[in-house]
This record gives sequence, C-alpha cells and structure tokens, in this order.
Amino acid sequence: MSLERGTEQITRVLLWRHGNTDWNAEQRVQGQLDVPVNDRGRAQAQAAAAVLARHETQLMITSDLSRCTRTAAPLAELTGLTPERDARLRERNFGDWQGLTTPEVRERFPESYARWRAADPDPGDGIESIADLGKRVSETIRQAAERVPGGTVILVSHGGAIKYGVAALLGWPEEMLPTVAPVQNCHWVDLMLQPSYGWRISAYNVGV
Repeated sequence: MSLERGTEQITRVLLWRHGNTDWNAEQRVQGQLDVPVNDRGRAQAQAAAAVLARHETQLMITSDLSRCTRTAAPLAELTGLTPERDARLRERNFGDWQGLTTPEVRERFPESYARWRAADPDPGDGIESIADLGKRVSETIRQAAERVPGGTVILVSHGGAIKYGVAALLGWPEEMLPTVAPVQNCHWVDLMLQPSYGWRISAYNVGV
C-alpha cells in the first residue's frame, strides 16, 4: 500500500542500524571488519522486527556485513522478504584504526584522533572521508526509493553510514554534523520522499 498525502504518493525509507556487538560494548573500532551481533544484539533485532513488520515494506536491503544481515533476519521471517545485500551500506572504513579500542587509537594516533574529535571530515590514517561515505550511502537511498515509488524500503546499515548518508541526502551543512547524535543500536531513521517537497526526515533515532 502506498502512502499518499493529497494526490501525491509518498515513498518511505527506513534506515535501521544493526544490533549490538561485543565490540560496541568494548568501544572497539569496527569499521568494515565483519564483527557479528551478540546475544543482546539478536534480542534487539527480534524486538525491533516486531515493530518494523507493521510497515508494508516492499524492499529490504542490508549491508553485506554479518551484523546487518543477522539483524535483518527476524524481519525477513516476519515479512517474507528476501533481503538484498549492498556493500555501499557498509560502515565507514576506519583504516588503521579498525580493531583498536578508543584508548588505543588515542595513544597510537594522537594527531589524527584529535582531528577526528574536532570533526575533521578527512582525518587521515586511511579513514574514509565523510564526503565519500555520504555519497555512497545517499546514492543507495535514492536508488532504493526509485525502485518502489509510493512504497516503503528498509535499509539495514551502520551508525556512521546512516548519519552521514542522511546528512548528504538532505544537504546538511558540515558544521551541523557534530550536533547530530549517532543512531543507537537497532534504532532507525524515517525518511519520506514527496514529489512537491523532496526528501524530508520524519523521525530520527527511533527504537522499541
């Protein structure tokens, strides 16, 4: 069923962050390393799926990393959808920092860590720039919406990918980004595309 406001069809895209992992709890940089969800993450996914299944979703796409595909599994069971995988929904590549805890990063890479803390969009050490991250994720959002005009899409992704993908899609200025909180585990962002208005954000960091 399509969403309609007046005579216009509204396309909806929900960006859902994966469930908790042991590395989240350890404050260890995951980036694009394939870290699985833990028991808490699986329970989060099950609870969120019961809520998200209320939407009449036509398409579900996940990051190809297992913490996203495993998060998507309970919703796939409830909806009967077969999730597609798209590497463009992966988390930001954190280069030399991947696998390290935050204190280890601060000790080994003090200059780039300081730049990152100061919201430098390209801090170095092989870390993917905010511009590149936002471009690949926002493109995926647009293309997914084009496939189901007037319908609903769920994209299962990662905290940084969701935040910066949404920012790029909506044209948020760079200086605004540090004021936007990260999306929590198994929470989501609700976007709406209406022909007369374009893209708008309906809800941010929503959870069970």
